[in-house]
Amino acid sequence: MSDTTTTPSTANKLVAEALGTFLLVFGSIGAALFASDFGTGANGTSLGIGFLGVSLAFGLTVMAGIYAWGAISGGHFNPAVTFGLAAAGRFAWKDVPAYIIAQIVGGAVATTLLVLIGTFGPDGWLSDAQNGGFASNGFGEGSPGGFGLGAAITAEILFTAIFVVIILGVTNSKRGTPAMAGLVIGLTLTLIHLASIPIDNTSVNPARSIATAIYGGALPLAQLWVFIVFPLVGGLLGGFLHRALFESPALPEAQAEARVK
Repeated sequence: MSDTTTTPSTANKLVAEALGTFLLVFGSIGAALFASDFGTGANGTSLGIGFLGVSLAFGLTVMAGIYAWGAISGGHFNPAVTFGLAAAGRFAWKDVPAYIIAQIVGGAVATTLLVLIGTFGPDGWLSDAQNGGFASNGFGEGSPGGFGLGAAITAEILFTAIFVVIILGVTNSKRGTPAMAGLVIGLTLTLIHLASIPIDNTSVNPARSIATAIYGGALPLAQLWVFIVFPLVGGLLGGFLHRALFESPALPEAQAEARVK
């Protein structure tokens, strides 16, 4: 059979990024809103999925998106990851703005459809969800555990940097295991959420934060800058750190030839 594989166009890549971010936000935020605290059964057993279930939802959706569309766009689905890959020299800076716009659009469409579903829910469900912040990120009054601004800033920088370093490591074509990348990245995102949901509801992804804040009310919108700025800082830190530690600089041509001889 002849090889019909073609290089994805820019439009293909942007659609893939929008779809992947849509899946991530729709699945994970949907799990947080609809299933995380679903009350108790007749025998007193909890019917909700809790923090563990929501953490898995984030990991599973990003894993599915990577295996579905990663070969087309690279499977970023997150502006901080796009920044990190560019900082590491794995992605062109000129393509960063278009990717980020596609990611933000995908996330916003996802939460818009969640609102649409909510309009047909039980009386008061949607207003309660929005008054509760719509699963938005936050610190202080907006933090599930009451953690302050400093905790949110530190967590977002560190966890995003860790996330990007792992992504860069596992997708390295020479030393990593690209075939397992989706699984490793999904499990890493699950672990990050397990550790940090109580701190600030876990962002590490500005597109996710924007998508929920636009329906979360005044407090999430007022605090949104933290979850845009500091995941991007963490992404840059992770990208530069990986590049400095693990990416060998190209040798000058004469030096490379001397080594071969």
